[in-house]
Amino acid sequence: MTPLENALGKAIRDIPECVAGGYVDMSTGMLLAVKTVDSHPREVLDLVSAATADLFQGSNVVAIERMFKKSRGLKDDGHHYFQEMIIFSDNLLHVFVRGKKNNEHVVVFVARKSANIGMMLAKSRMCLPTLESVV
Repeated sequence: MTPLENALGKAIRDIPECVAGGYVDMSTGMLLAVKTVDSHPREVLDLVSAATADLFQGSNVVAIERMFKKSRGLKDDGHHYFQEMIIFSDNLLHVFVRGKKNNEHVVVFVARKSANIGMMLAKSRMCLPTLESVV
């Protein structure tokens, strides 16, 4: 098991009701590591990286970021405006957190919908430095 997989496993244990975690490199489109409590087909896991890239770097998202920067008088210097995203599905809660060291990296955590969103977000943020340090 790689250090990244070990760190993801610890993060999943630390985040209440967490059932999966993944680490995505959007520049390559690769899911660098994944840990889940259930097994999932590789095709589904591969879609996680593509969906994450769409969320953070889709053409409409990039256009919105540019508009926000322009309206605030900021330079279009490669800094990304959107840092975190939360998605509620029928049964699950998905948290996506952009890396601080490398803004092309995103950590993804999935928990049961009954999870406390505040606690999940706080714990997800707390795990980020450890995950980034092992990549």
